[in-house]
Amino acid sequence: MLSRETRQEIASNVQIFPDLEQKERFLFVVGALVSRIISLKKAAEMMELEVEVLLQLLELMGIEFSYLTDDDIALETSW
Repeated sequence: MLSRETRQEIASNVQIFPDLEQKERFLFVVGALVSRIISLKKAAEMMELEVEVLLQLLELMGIEFSYLTDDDIALETSW
């Protein structure tokens, strides 16, 4: 497992957010999104962004993801 200092160093390289907490949250949210653990709507909510803004950020960064299935949504609501 990565140390807190290593995680912070990685997060500090995310240039699209001004503070370290937002950068770390973004990395977590993107990981959860592309792993199909959360929906796009939930990801935007966690980042305190509009869905369209998060979509634009992901597109600019070349991050691909797929929308959740009905089964995935049911799992998320129990998360």
